Amino acid sequence: MNILVTNDDGINADGLWALVNGLKDMGRVTVVAPDREQSGVGTSISLHHPVRLTRIHEKVQGIATYSVEGTPADCVIMAIKVIMLDGIDLVVSGINQGPNCGYDVFLSGTVGAALQGFFYGFPSMAISMSSFTDPKFETGAKVARELVEYIQNRNLSGRMLLNVNVPNLNLAEIKGVEVTRLGEKIYSAGIETGHDGRRDYYWILHRGADAEVGSGTDSWTLKHNKISVTALRFSRSEYSTEFVREMVPVIARSLLGKKIK
Repeated sequence: MNILVTNDDGINADGLWALVNGLKDMGRVTVVAPDREQSGVGTSISLHHPVRLTRIHEKVQGIATYSVEGTPADCVIMAIKVIMLDGIDLVVSGINQGPNCGYDVFLSGTVGAALQGFFYGFPSMAISMSSFTDPKFETGAKVARELVEYIQNRNLSGRMLLNVNVPNLNLAEIKGVEVTRLGEKIYSAGIETGHDGRRDYYWILHRGADAEVGSGTDSWTLKHNKISVTALRFSRSEYSTEFVREMVPVIARSLLGKKIK
């Protein structure tokens, strides 16, 4: 299995390398990630300037590693068109520091990278931890590994897009795994003003304003210390929520030894 691993937090992010270490023995893993943090760029691609690619020293032995001067979506395109010419079987994006729930998925570079893989017809997933502070990436890596193993064992191919959010807990503390829908987390921009000595400037700040958290949503599931798995769909030709409902109990039993209702 040829696995592309990417992210939006940059080539040096701890979450990226926790994910690589979790998947390195599951196939041929290749890392293609932005050369700097690209959080919040969503699905954007670079159309108005060239994209530069650099092969860098392997941080994990045997893992080909590339840095891209571009967005997460650019990284996936470069992997498909330039680097992994013998094919890609799976795209895994993350592990993000902080959750990607509700409407935030449309801003997330982590989800944006997975979406680019989906566009090209590959099973793709985005993995995020629920906390910005001291994220337990080892837990997220174990979850990612179980999902990849499920896909690998069933030889799945074709368009699939999963958005996975993991509570920032040790695995033994997690209460379950649930199939979820996007919650109504509302995006709100804050503005911080300043002056650089010559002119005013404005710093746009991301401030998520949660609406009421309903049962069955990704935010509700995280709040109750459960792993959220959301199937994002755009047509009937893709893997559906029904497929995910079949997958989740298998993942839950393997990870947690629990049955999911």
